[in-house]
Formats: sequence, structure tokens, C-alpha cells
Amino acid sequence: MDYTIVVAIELLRAIAGLVLISTGLAIIFGMMRVINIAHGEFMMLGGYTVVLSAKAGVNIWIAMLVLAPLTVGLFGVLVERLIIRHLYGRIIDTLLATWGLSLFLIGFVAVVFGNTLEGVATPFYGIAVGQYSVAAYTMFLIGSALAVVASIYLTLKYSRAGLIARATMQNPEMVEALGVNSKLVFMTTFGIGAAFSGLAGALLAPISGVIPGMGVNFIGPAFITVVTGGPSIIAGTLSASGLLGAISQSTAFLAGPVYGDAMLFFAALVLLRLLPQGITGRLFTRSL
Repeated sequence: MDYTIVVAIELLRAIAGLVLISTGLAIIFGMMRVINIAHGEFMMLGGYTVVLSAKAGVNIWIAMLVLAPLTVGLFGVLVERLIIRHLYGRIIDTLLATWGLSLFLIGFVAVVFGNTLEGVATPFYGIAVGQYSVAAYTMFLIGSALAVVASIYLTLKYSRAGLIARATMQNPEMVEALGVNSKLVFMTTFGIGAAFSGLAGALLAPISGVIPGMGVNFIGPAFITVVTGGPSIIAGTLSASGLLGAISQSTAFLAGPVYGDAMLFFAALVLLRLLPQGITGRLFTRSL
């Protein structure tokens, strides 16, 4: 029984991890149709913000929950104004531009901070589950994923700002005719997506460590989750994260983490073969 509980918690942790690393990309790619290859580097910047802030004596919670998303969000606004704004509707160009940005950020951070692994201490201790022990921080990550999804859902569903953002992504000319500054909406939406990426990197920093090339480990699973989920941001991210995370972690328990990662990619290929438009392109079509 104890082992079953531990396995269930680890499955939820894997699902929560996919939700966290995919949310920012779901906003930028799912809503704005911008292929942001630098998504992993946005997460890396969030991680470094936590590390540097902790070394400077800033409270770890303020660093993770406030400074990291704020810093990366402002950087995302800058990127949108200088680069992305000129490339909307040009998918290949945005892909190449963000790929170049990704390489630049990796090189710049490696030169400034070195190519060594940095980290911060995990804020919580372990929790005993019978004869086993589970990191309390794992429970915090699960709760954080739920809070992130709930905040995005409530904002998009019930707030005026969310309604304007959704309308702008669907028909910017119409909202311009109604007096809304669509350029400001695009800039803000991109910044919010970047902020969620920075938050994910900050939350994962205590357990994964921080290194200039860490984004490479996250960009693949994040894109796979978003594409597999389909057009609906919330329903797509949750359904794809739940399915792929459960399959990957179950395989990792049975055969090892390498096979778990491989099974994630294989499951995504099978799903996209059966559902080319993603899970919510065929199911939950009216979901947000």
C-alpha cells in the first residue's frame, strides 16, 4: 500500500512537471501561433534568477514566485517588441529567430556564469510514507501546477483581460475596430507566457539544478505536450500532460528513466498519428 502511494505521488509529479514546463509555451504557441525555440532558455533564465537571488540573500520564495517570473516576463516583453512583433504570421522566420535567440542566450550565460551546474537547496524536507520517504517539495510542485492551471483558466474564462486576449488572437482586425490596441495585447500575452516559463524554471531549479544548456532537456517534452494537446490551452495541456506523464513515469518505474523518456516520445507519435489535430482537436473541442 505504501509503495502504491509513492508511485501515485511520483506519477502526479511527472504530470505536474509537464504542466509546468508546457504552460508558457501553450500560451505563446497555442494562443499566438509563435514557435518559440527559446522556451527552454526562458526557463533557464528563471532558474538563474533564483540562484543569483538566493546567493544575494533574497528569500527563496520571493525569488521563485516573484522575481523569476517578473524578470523573465519583462525579458519576454523586450523580445516581443524587438524581434517577434515584426515576424507575426511568418512561422519559419519566428522559428529561426527564436533559435538564434536560444543559441545567443546559452552562449551569453555560459560566458558570464560559466558552464558549471548551479543550484539551490530544496525548501522542504521529506515526508514519511510508511517505510518510504517522499520529498515534500514534490507535493508543492503538484500544488503549483494546479494553481497555475487554475489561474490561467479563471483569467481567460472570467476576466475582461482574458476575453480581450482570446478575441485578439482570433481576430486582431476586429478588436482594433472596437478600439483595442492589439499590439499591446500581443506584447502582454507574450510577456505572460514568458513569465510562466520563468516560473517553471524557478520551481524546477531546486531539483534539476541550473546550467546554461538546461533548456535542451525541456524544449522537446514541452513542444510534444503542447502539440499533442491540440488547440485548447487548458484542456489540451492537462490531457496531454496527464496521459504522457503517466505513460512516461510508469515506464520509468518498470524499465528505467531512459525508457520512460523514449516512451513519452513514442506515445506522442502514436497519439498524433491517431489524432493529427491533437487531443482537443478531436475531443473536448469546445473546451478552453
